[in-house]
Amino acid sequence: MINAIVLAAGQSKRMGKLKPLLRFVYSAEATPPREGGNDHTFLEHIISVLKNSDVDRITVVLGAGADKIQQSADLSGTNIIINKNYQKGQLSSLIAGIKENPENTEAILLCLVDNPFITEDVINKIVRTFKETNSPIIVPVFEKERGHPTLFSKSLFNELLNAPQDKGARHVLYSNEDKVLELEVFERGILIGINTEDDYKLHFGVNP
Repeated sequence: MINAIVLAAGQSKRMGKLKPLLRFVYSAEATPPREGGNDHTFLEHIISVLKNSDVDRITVVLGAGADKIQQSADLSGTNIIINKNYQKGQLSSLIAGIKENPENTEAILLCLVDNPFITEDVINKIVRTFKETNSPIIVPVFEKERGHPTLFSKSLFNELLNAPQDKGARHVLYSNEDKVLELEVFERGILIGINTEDDYKLHFGVNP
């Protein structure tokens, strides 16, 4: 089983608004609109992409604004975890997600809610490559630059659970460079993070 863990618990301080609820509208980087047209959120878009991919399970970790997000977004078909320690940072949400992995989880696909331009093609290529190679870490790469989402196999779950709080999954990645498979893809969207209002306006052409 491959469990896609979507981290959506942050406080969105730089954005000033809850990033999971930002509207996802068509752009050059975006995939064409799905059910509901353009009127859906970052989180709903990522969930939709994952539902149409080859992952086996979708786990959404919420924290800041959890009640509002659950009331405002369609999270059906996902497993929701509330991280009460979300103020401790991203790693705390990842740990919460890993601790709820089913026993037969072979790997997690780490997805960030502020990296909304993921596509089924990229995800399926990562999943297929893992099944073919059993590589402990698979990172998509566009023009030699690493992006998201990243896959970690179960052999690294303990390291992720015990990673330094201030470094998180990056620490595990950098400590295991010999286990990293860089997977070349052709979609620039894997590099795009939406962290500020300027980022949003740049990639969507409107104010958030």
